Amino acid sequence: MPRTPRDRRRTRTAVALGVVAVLLAGGALAVSLVSRVPNAAAGPFDGAQLYVDPSSLAARAAAADTATQEPTSSATAGTSGGSSGDPTDLAQQLAAAERIAAEPTAIWLVPERYPIGTVRDTVSEIVRSAERAGSMPVFTVYGIPERDCGNQSAGGLSSDEYQDWVAEIVAAVADHRVAVILEPDAVALAPDCGDRTARMRQLTAATEQFADASVPVYLDGGHSDWRPPAEMAELLREAGVADATGFATNVSNYNTTEDEIAYAEELSGLLDGAHYVIDTSRNGSGSNGEWCNPSGRTVGQQPLTAQAEHLDANLWVKAPGESDGACNGGPLAGVWWPEQAVQLAKGFSAW
Repeated sequence: MPRTPRDRRRTRTAVALGVVAVLLAGGALAVSLVSRVPNAAAGPFDGAQLYVDPSSLAARAAAADTATQEPTSSATAGTSGGSSGDPTDLAQQLAAAERIAAEPTAIWLVPERYPIGTVRDTVSEIVRSAERAGSMPVFTVYGIPERDCGNQSAGGLSSDEYQDWVAEIVAAVADHRVAVILEPDAVALAPDCGDRTARMRQLTAATEQFADASVPVYLDGGHSDWRPPAEMAELLREAGVADATGFATNVSNYNTTEDEIAYAEELSGLLDGAHYVIDTSRNGSGSNGEWCNPSGRTVGQQPLTAQAEHLDANLWVKAPGESDGACNGGPLAGVWWPEQAVQLAKGFSAW
């Protein structure tokens, strides 16, 4: 019988030895794992090459004659944020799109774009494409009822539809090498959004579907500037993290990697050594305290480059260049914003 993600997590926790060393040298972050026991159980990302989506919004922008085309939003319907039309600006926007498009980024599955009845076929094709390329896709599942509490990314499915939609995704990814980030913000928002009990049941059931199929799944665990670790640990337990591979932090946020590791390691200690992943897609300049399209941010560490005792991987979960919402001059959530892409791409020079 294949081991479940929880079994694999327990094995890794029992045999892995390591300490987190976070060093700042000349402004560059280095995080290193001191040691692991030989022959420790492989983590979901060990030896992986992550999938680069050829149809991402960044790739579509890079393939266009100019950076002013109007791609479909990755979350909800919308259009491009536009551009000034200046040839120099257009060249910068195209270069930024090309650079961002080259990095492996999670593919967001939202019911508005991938509804029930179609999502299984779409995900299956992505998985086949990744396998032909010898790579591993990462999916972000984002369709829970009352999604985002009606804020910038409002939407989601009804309670009756949600588990059926998740079941289609599970059927498409079972027996393939993938990883899943489950419902960004849903756990942290639970105390403030709708029926907490109903939401936790939805998350627990969704987590169990992936776990029962031995699919690595990370339940979203907020970030270091949101809820205290003790409170978040209680929420994650209520949401079924014991059946997950672990939890995710900093999804679509900007906190530094060292802050997230410190937070996640403390949270891990409260969750029996649970493993985790961190979103480093836009945290190269850290946070200025804003979550919705803050100015002056840059891309963070390349995926799979950070290490820490319970860290399975740093990933690019939120796609750089896609708006957080209609705030700070940005277009609707999930829409490609060329000017923001140019700013974020300045972080590549720090690699």
